[in-house]
Amino acid sequence: MCGIAGWVDYGRNLKDEQPIVQTMTDTMALRGPDARGIWIDAHAALGHRRLSVIDLEGGAQPMRAVEDSKTIACLTYSGEVYNYVELRETLKRHGHTFRTKSDTEVVLRAYLEWGEACAERLVGMFAFAIWDVRKEQLLLVRDRLGVKPLFYQPFGRGVLFGSEPKAILAHPQMRPHVGLDGLRRALSVTRMPGDAIYDGMREVKPGHIVRVSRDGLNERCYWKLEAREHTDSLDVTIDTVRAHLERIIEQQTVTDVPLCSLLSGGLDSSAVTALADKRLRQRDGHALRTYSVDFPERGVPFGADHSRDSRDTPFVRAFVEQLRTQHTEIVLDTAQIAAPEVRRAVVDAYDANWKIGSDMCPSAYLLFNTVRRDSTVALSGEAADEVFGGYRWHHQPQFLEAKTLPWKMGLADPARVLTPELCNALRVPEYWADTHDQVCHATPTLPGETALAQRRRELSFLGLTCWLPNLLDRKDRLSMAVGLEVRVPYCDHELVQYLFNVPWEMKSFDGREKSLLRAACRDLLPDAILQRKKSAYPATQDPAYERMLQQRMADLLANPSPRVQQQFDRDAMRSLIDKPVGESSINWHRVDVDHTLALVDWLERHDVEIIV
Repeated sequence: MCGIAGWVDYGRNLKDEQPIVQTMTDTMALRGPDARGIWIDAHAALGHRRLSVIDLEGGAQPMRAVEDSKTIACLTYSGEVYNYVELRETLKRHGHTFRTKSDTEVVLRAYLEWGEACAERLVGMFAFAIWDVRKEQLLLVRDRLGVKPLFYQPFGRGVLFGSEPKAILAHPQMRPHVGLDGLRRALSVTRMPGDAIYDGMREVKPGHIVRVSRDGLNERCYWKLEAREHTDSLDVTIDTVRAHLERIIEQQTVTDVPLCSLLSGGLDSSAVTALADKRLRQRDGHALRTYSVDFPERGVPFGADHSRDSRDTPFVRAFVEQLRTQHTEIVLDTAQIAAPEVRRAVVDAYDANWKIGSDMCPSAYLLFNTVRRDSTVALSGEAADEVFGGYRWHHQPQFLEAKTLPWKMGLADPARVLTPELCNALRVPEYWADTHDQVCHATPTLPGETALAQRRRELSFLGLTCWLPNLLDRKDRLSMAVGLEVRVPYCDHELVQYLFNVPWEMKSFDGREKSLLRAACRDLLPDAILQRKKSAYPATQDPAYERMLQQRMADLLANPSPRVQQQFDRDAMRSLIDKPVGESSINWHRVDVDHTLALVDWLERHDVEIIV
């Protein structure tokens, strides 16, 4: 998978700046524990940390293309291009020769053949930088759905870039400054494509290329969702979905290191796992390794809530009993999830406060850490809800009628724990409303669509544009923090484009969410899983977790740091812990306590300066 970093400056000789470039690159060590390398030219420096997945012996980076003993281009690349074998054959017919079996060299040669148009030929999850020595030009390229992160910041007469903000902030002239816009994004689990948290920093938009030259920075979109008329019948649509899924799994089970699947017992992960297990048995002759996560009951019976109405474990066991995968159940103790060192690791992985769920991020980090002991690559069911229409907001009337971000409907202002002056300046609810309106205005539609059909498109586009990036961030940051590559089959751009245009009447033809996915995989799954309602990522129901959070908040209030004194409303913080401990699997004031503690950790650990 890997981590990349670099620096381009047309106003200085970067050959004198190797220590800085090495420091920037080494911040990506957790993303790439297997090897490191840097390449420096007069005005460009590229760094790479490698997680070896394809062609373990070859594929070292940064990778150079050489002609007549001279470097003509250099690449630092993160991700996986799943159609690299087919592209290699095409490039061979164009006269290219290859020294390695890696997809990295295919990307480099594809650039030499097609220029920046090479991005349109790549299928996969990727973020890379290519320095063209002949043109003295840098290209920053990101995959279509934004699975792999890539940040950049104009600096001097050029740019700094990296897989994560920490690579850019490692430059001695960078400071972790956050303005009001950045703080809104950090607090609200909502951002527009391209936005970053730190002042002056940007993220390469999904499906975009940023070109850096002596003339400055230019951005170009090479892919975006389009509205198209869907003419397939229901039967053809189901068959097409299945064909896409089989193609995707065929591509994404190719690896030279141990592969596994993350299994929740829900429809999404079970479908991916069943297809992958079938393919591995046919091709490699062995069952797929699978992992699930659960929590000890601690004497508290399971309590259903709006996010989950059943425990995962019985469904996981039904799946494993029928398919006979090589399965491991990982049970996480409450003390592990609440441990200060785990929470610090999560904040450091994010370069910010974590923004989704309560214990979900620490537990995901611990899950990935355990999985990494035996596997290097994992398949995930992430994004099926966004693609197939699995959330309540896709079908319940109150969300269809409300003109607001659906995942924010009914939630309190997250800035209320800050000082009244800062909260008033942030105006987070207005930021949510503006984001909603901007994305809805940009939603592609077809002429003659009904208002209801258009609203359903808006909700789908909102989810793919502003909500899914948070889930992909969580998966990428927490898995790469332990050197685990997680692949997301449902983010295949052809599948996403196809499903974006399928009418809701087909997506819910059996009266339930994700009807097409259920129908496409009906022959593979136990009936219990086919009938199971959507359930969110599991959360601990142990009241001790909430008590630990409340105690830490109480300690923070009893001995507040200067930052807490200056920037937080201690009465508002105190109100979060004056409420009784809940017994449901998730309650919103517990989430608020968790997020507030993470916010304090981030601001203090990274010495963030808020610029008002």
